[in-house]
Amino acid sequence: GAVGLVLAVGVPVTVGVLVAAGVPARTVVPMCGSTRQRLGWAVSVFALGTLGVIVGLFIYDAGVGLGSADARIALVGVPYAVAAAFFVPSRWVRLGAVAVLAAGVAYGGFIGPAQAQQRRHDADFARYREHAELQYLGTPPPGMKFSRAEIGPAYFGVAYRPARQDERGYVDLIVRPPVTSALQCPDVLQKGATCEVTAPGDMRTVVGFPGGHAITLTRRHRNVEFEVSSQTLDETGLRRFLNSLRPLSDQELEKLMREREIGYRL
Repeated sequence: GAVGLVLAVGVPVTVGVLVAAGVPARTVVPMCGSTRQRLGWAVSVFALGTLGVIVGLFIYDAGVGLGSADARIALVGVPYAVAAAFFVPSRWVRLGAVAVLAAGVAYGGFIGPAQAQQRRHDADFARYREHAELQYLGTPPPGMKFSRAEIGPAYFGVAYRPARQDERGYVDLIVRPPVTSALQCPDVLQKGATCEVTAPGDMRTVVGFPGGHAITLTRRHRNVEFEVSSQTLDETGLRRFLNSLRPLSDQELEKLMREREIGYRL
C-alpha cells in the first residue's frame, strides 16, 4: 500500500542522503573514511534515529505534548543528530549527545506523561464541573454511607447504601433544574401512590407496595430541585437529610474522582 511505497522510496533516499553527508564528515568521523564505511555509518544512524522517532511517536500518541506542528517536524531530526553524534570521537560531542538523550528520556518517560495526565485530569474536572450548581452532597443517614455519585446531562445523582454489607436499604438523591414553575403533583398517579404538596417548595409522594412503601420528598431550593427517596428511611429522616445538603466542594470532587466514586453519563 501507500506505507510500503513510502518506505520503499524513503528508506533508500534517506540512507543515500546520510551517505552523502558522510563525505564531508569523514574529517571528524573515522567511520566515514571509505564508501563502505560511510554506508555502514549511514545505515547505523538511520536505524538508531528511526528507532528514536518511533519512540517519540509512541510518546506523542500517549498524550505527551511535543509543541506545535513546526516544533514536532523539527524534533524528527533530533534522534538522527543524536545518533550521529555518538560516532564522533570527541568526548564533549558524545557528552552532549548523552545529555540530549537523558533529557529526552526524562521528558518522555516522566515529565511529559505527568503533564499529560494532569491535563487530562484538569479537562475531566472542568467537564464534571460544567453544571456545578447541581452538585450537592448530604450527611449520610445513620447506619448508611456514601456509595456513588453520577453526573448526567441535566442532573446530579448520589446513592447512599447501608454501612453494613448484611443490611439492605437505600437513599437516592437526584438534583436537577426545576421542570415546572412550581411543584405540583402529577395528574395521574400510579396505583397505590399518594402525592401532596406539603408546603411551598415541598412535595411528598408515597408509593405503597406489599410489605412496605417508598417515600419521595421533593424540595425547591433557589434554582435547583432536590428529590430524595427511600424505602427504609422514614419521612423525618429524609427531611433531616435534605436539611443537611450542601454544595459539593472542589476538594470533595477531587477525592471522588481520585477514588473513582463518581461517573459521567452522557
